[in-house]
Amino acid sequence: MRFGLTAYGTVFAMGIHPSANRKCITAKELLQMAETYGLQGSEIPFDILKSSDTDEVADYARGKGLFINVAAGGFDPDQLKEVLQLADRVGALTVRTVVGGAKFGGDRRHMVGSWKPFLQSILRSFQEVMDSANPAGANLAVENHQDLASEELLWLCESIGSEKFGITLDTGNPLATAEEPVEFFHRVAPYVKNVHLKEYAIYSSEEGYRLVRKPLGQGVINFSELLRIFNEINPQVTMSIEHGALEARHVRVLQEDFWTEYPERSAQQLTRLLRFVEDHARNKGDWRTPLEKGASSDDIAAYELEELNSGLAYLSSIIQRYA
Repeated sequence: MRFGLTAYGTVFAMGIHPSANRKCITAKELLQMAETYGLQGSEIPFDILKSSDTDEVADYARGKGLFINVAAGGFDPDQLKEVLQLADRVGALTVRTVVGGAKFGGDRRHMVGSWKPFLQSILRSFQEVMDSANPAGANLAVENHQDLASEELLWLCESIGSEKFGITLDTGNPLATAEEPVEFFHRVAPYVKNVHLKEYAIYSSEEGYRLVRKPLGQGVINFSELLRIFNEINPQVTMSIEHGALEARHVRVLQEDFWTEYPERSAQQLTRLLRFVEDHARNKGDWRTPLEKGASSDDIAAYELEELNSGLAYLSSIIQRYA
C-alpha cells in the first residue's frame, strides 16, 4: 500500500482554492504538497492536470517516485476516454470517477422507477470505455460516492470483467448507503484500485443519522481494520487522505421511503447497521462545521488545515506495520 493526498478540501485548506479568489494550485504543487507531508503521491483533479505541463508533472513524479491518480467525474464514454489518455501520458495508476444519481445521504427517492435504467446506462458506458482502454494503462475506478451500494459496485465489476476496472473506496460513504463499514470493506476489497481515507462521526436524528466530517481517528471508521483487510486481500492499492464533505450528510434510514430503489437487504444486514449506529452515535453537541455556521473563508481554511494535520498524524501512527 502507498499513501497519498487528495485535492478535495486540502486545496482549500492551503488557501489557494479558486473560490477563495486566489491562484489555483497546479498538479506539480499537489505532488510537492504530498511530499512535504511525507506521503507517496497525490490524486489530481483532471481539470488541474489538463491545464498543467504534463511532461513536467510526469517527470517530477517519476523522479521522486510518487504515484499519480486522476480525479474525474461522470460516465460519458468520450470524456472518460480523454481522461484515461491524459492519465496514461503522465503515468497515472488510476482514474477515479463518480456517477451520481442519488443525492448525498444515499437518497434515491427522486429516482423512483428510473434507478435500474440509470444503472444499465452506466454499465453500457463503462463497458464501452473499457473495450477501447489501453491494457497497460491506468485503471478506471468508480467511487461509492454516497450513490452506489456495494451490491451495485460488485455487479458493475463482475459484469465488465476487466482487471483494469474497479472501485475507488471512500471509507466513510458505506454509511450513506446504509451499510456497516467493515462489512462493506470486506465485500469490495478484491475489486478496489484506490481508497479515499475519510472519517465521519455519527449524530442521531429522528429520521436516522447525520454523518459529520472529522479528522482521521476521531470518528467511527476502524482504519486499523481497513489496513489489515487490504494488507491481506489487496496490498497493491493506493490510499489517499481526504478531508471533504464540509456539510453534514443526513441519512434518513428510519423513513420507510428512504429504501426506494435500494437492493433488498437481509434483516441481519440491517441489524448490523443499526447496532453500529447505536454504538457510535453522539446524541449531544453541535454537529455543524464552520461552513454550516457561516464562518469566513479564512476560518474554514484554518479548520481544514488543522484537521489535515491531525489526520496525518493519526495515519502515520498506524501505517508503519503496513507501509
